[in-house]
Amino acid sequence: MTFRTNLQTLRSRRNMTQEQLAMLLGVSRQAISKWESEKAYPEMDKLLAICDLFGCTLDDLVLGDVTRATTDDAADAVHAAGEGSNAAAAQDVADVSQTRNLTTTDDQADGHPRDPLSGGVPGVSRVGSSSDDDPTLPPQDPTGYDAHRRRFALLIAAGVAAIIASVGIANLFDPVNSVIGSSPFNDLLMFVCISVGTIVGLALLIPGGMSHVVFVRRHPYVEDPYTEGDRDREMRLLAAGIVAGIAAILIGIVVVVYADDVLGVAAGWPNAVMLLLSAFAVFGFVYGGMRYGLLNVDAYNRAAENDRSEGRRTGQQTFSDRLTVVVCGVIMLVATIIALCLLLLMPGAGAGVWSAFALFWLPWPVGGILCGIAVLVIWLCKDHLDR
Repeated sequence: MTFRTNLQTLRSRRNMTQEQLAMLLGVSRQAISKWESEKAYPEMDKLLAICDLFGCTLDDLVLGDVTRATTDDAADAVHAAGEGSNAAAAQDVADVSQTRNLTTTDDQADGHPRDPLSGGVPGVSRVGSSSDDDPTLPPQDPTGYDAHRRRFALLIAAGVAAIIASVGIANLFDPVNSVIGSSPFNDLLMFVCISVGTIVGLALLIPGGMSHVVFVRRHPYVEDPYTEGDRDREMRLLAAGIVAGIAAILIGIVVVVYADDVLGVAAGWPNAVMLLLSAFAVFGFVYGGMRYGLLNVDAYNRAAENDRSEGRRTGQQTFSDRLTVVVCGVIMLVATIIALCLLLLMPGAGAGVWSAFALFWLPWPVGGILCGIAVLVIWLCKDHLDR
């Protein structure tokens, strides 16, 4: 038997779909389909993972006959146990093994598939198995998607909130109305607060984003582990986050207006209070929104597949696509050079005159507009350029 036949036999014996096998191996369903149609061949680490998953040897999987190997093992068990008092029990084991070998379809005839990870034996359950056999059991999550979803949402929300909160804390040292009074350290403390908050925010955002990229690479397909109760719970959390966030923003606005109109304080701690409440609101929006949005496992699977497709097409870009990237890159680099020259070489820049810095940013929006024009022109000439 070939590898293709052995893989189909092992998968059918455990009543496992291509999607389930792909999820456990960390590949796409299309990869499993190509393996079974002999259009592609798995790498060695995937072969070893298949052997470990189905409990067979590498020789049997690639060159042997997994059906015969299982039958021989069952016969040996009958022969060994037949010499003792447990011959009948051993014969039952052989009958079960033979029955499993005859199971060649993905679903049972009665429409109730057995657990794909338990060898097809009723009553045996492992972590990651489907709960379709017993509707009272919650779906399992063998890939750890739920834990990753919660951690990813927490890191991103906390990172964004930390940056906003640092700006709020920095406003406490606004020279106009600093909490420490008139001091030469006010500007330094504002810079330190913003810098520390930015560092903390990036320390949360970057690992969070990288962990999500790694998770998607390892698990391009995830089986939906969520029930309707889980979705209702996350929807309530999102609603609570939105309501609390809007309330926090409104309270912050009230504080600023009250301090300005009644207390005559237009800077300093009122702005700090508003920004800190805004940071709390943003945390609620982002955290609740990401947790609820990541419940859409189908969208996750589609996005992962699209990313892989784009990665495969990266080396197949047309000339017009490469030309667009080069032209836009050159335009923005030239705009940056002009902006730096305006910033550093204009008369009065060394003396800190504000008028010298007023228009240094202008080359960037102009460069963006020129990039848009270049993209349109190249798109019009796309057919001619790609010949």
